[in-house]
Amino acid sequence: MAIREKGSVRALALVGPTSSGKTALMEALLEAATGQAVRPGEVGDSSPEARARGHSVELNIAGFDFMGDRYVVVDCPGSLEFCAEIDPALPAVDLAIVVAEPDPAKAVLLQPTLRELERLGVPHALFINKMDHAHGALQDLLDALAPVSSAPLVARQIPTWSGDKVTGYIDLALERCFVYRPGKPSEQVEIPSDLQKEEADARFHMLEQMADFDDALMEQLLSDMTPSRDVVFTDLVKEMNDGLIVPVFFGSAQNGFGVRRLLKALRHETPPTEMAANRLGITSGAYVLKAAYAGQSGKLAYARVFGGKLADGAEFVLPDGTRSRAGGLSQVQGSALKKLGEAPVGDICAIGKVEQAAAGQILSTTGQPQAVRAQARARRPLFAVALSAKNRSDDVRLSGALNKLIEEDTGLSLTHDAEQRQVLLSGQGEGHVRLALERLKRRFGVDIDAVQPRTPYRETLARGVQQRSRHKKQSGGHGQFADITVEVKPLPRGSGFVFTSKVVGGAVPKQWIPAVEMGVRDGLAKGPKGFPVTDLEVTLLDGQTHSVDSSEMAFRTVGRLAIEEAMAQTGTILLEPIEKLTVFSPTPSASHVTSALTARRGQILGLAPREDWRGWERIEAYLPQSERQGLIAELRGLTQGLGAFEADFDHMSELHGRLADEASQGTRASLP
Repeated sequence: MAIREKGSVRALALVGPTSSGKTALMEALLEAATGQAVRPGEVGDSSPEARARGHSVELNIAGFDFMGDRYVVVDCPGSLEFCAEIDPALPAVDLAIVVAEPDPAKAVLLQPTLRELERLGVPHALFINKMDHAHGALQDLLDALAPVSSAPLVARQIPTWSGDKVTGYIDLALERCFVYRPGKPSEQVEIPSDLQKEEADARFHMLEQMADFDDALMEQLLSDMTPSRDVVFTDLVKEMNDGLIVPVFFGSAQNGFGVRRLLKALRHETPPTEMAANRLGITSGAYVLKAAYAGQSGKLAYARVFGGKLADGAEFVLPDGTRSRAGGLSQVQGSALKKLGEAPVGDICAIGKVEQAAAGQILSTTGQPQAVRAQARARRPLFAVALSAKNRSDDVRLSGALNKLIEEDTGLSLTHDAEQRQVLLSGQGEGHVRLALERLKRRFGVDIDAVQPRTPYRETLARGVQQRSRHKKQSGGHGQFADITVEVKPLPRGSGFVFTSKVVGGAVPKQWIPAVEMGVRDGLAKGPKGFPVTDLEVTLLDGQTHSVDSSEMAFRTVGRLAIEEAMAQTGTILLEPIEKLTVFSPTPSASHVTSALTARRGQILGLAPREDWRGWERIEAYLPQSERQGLIAELRGLTQGLGAFEADFDHMSELHGRLADEASQGTRASLP
């Protein structure tokens, strides 16, 4: 059996769907290790936002000692709304424990988490929680879970039953039987005679799965030889560390069932810290899991230590070459911080006064910058609101608060839409953005008005026309005079604006032709319906000048008048932006998703299996941008919270009738 060096630090991530019991498992691990009860909210979900929602919305970090070793646990939110909170943390842990419920219908909920762990190369095990509420055979559950994992799920235990209640388990690696005792460690008993054959069959199946990756073990099994317990444990550890298998444990975090057995397995089988260091590409320093502002403490970098002990005052080199010093180290226990003189290798601590630090960065202590090898994937925004402070006097405070929120949460982004004159806050879903608004109010005291972003409609000409326009103004002294004839005609979609001149004989002096173009552009900034005008060509054909009153300003003014008068003659057509969407959905929900897109005036382009995702579909569609607001909430409601999409502008399309009238009147701009 592989045993790590005594006194080393193990970093674990608890991941899985919302309500699977991750925070309860973290509390149960602490109680099993320390023998002391943990109050709800003491180490997890202590923020008002988490308490109001009844589930985690941010990373919770807590540590404990068990049998001479230190463990630090990162409890991760389960909702995809808060995925960006998790992304930088996963590459840095030694092992991820995927927490699931014993319900085959919920097996698909694990797939996004498992796929990300596989992509990053993070070893992981599965803990099936709430087994005291389980019904049905364990194999049925494993059969439902198998398609969502690329690596085989290897059951380390089988449950024992009394009637329809799980009363304990048989550990297949140890070949021992344990009976649950509420509030106490499980009691070892003899394997019941009526379960001995079931245990032998289940153990042989476990060994067969392991032998698929070990020729020597396969040869032993084919020769009817019984492998030693040390060989079994060595193989289990190696194959999990290599990502070849996913061991499966089970229990009940709420009652402490199976938790101590899980702890003992973690003690022997958690990969060494060097694996995480190699995955990240870090030799010495600290890797930042999260950056956050903590009241009077200022900005803190929650980081894992690699390569050697980290002392208070240590000098860092950031990725851009900036140098900084650790302005205080703290041990993290939920929302509580305890001052440290130094942090051991493998521990996660809070580092103060590293103002430029950001999640996903390496704070190098080698004297040279270090680049992260295992990059978290970029998350594209899925929902946005236009923000403004209710009180204009709060504008500066709002700007500073938003910048701090975005430093803390890489899933948020801020853009300034100059055309619409709006500040847009975008995130991973409606709940994610609304959480940010709540934090603006609670932490920074800024009252916000949030509305749906305005859609960037455009106008174009209904038909071509030739227009003569004159600008003449006399007000004493030099007046203003300009006379031009232009031809205006629509162009194909996506052509933009084209200006040409066919003036001959100096009817309009060359130096003033650019002024005509500038004037036309002025007029195109806002058409009759209130939107910029595009996809047209304006050709200057002829003109007249006055020896005294003609000027650059006069010809710019007449250029604007000419296009405005031309549009008044022809009328304009409203154009709306159409995006190409790629939507990802579990197969059973795909028909509901396509119906939802069609109801939003979407055009389905195709549906095909999602590459490398068993049981998922990839749906391509055109969708008006105005219909995308709120789509992510509907999509997740149809897909058990799993659906996602990517959107890119594709083309402009004509909009007529009631919808065009509503757009022109601005009645489609309010937040649902």
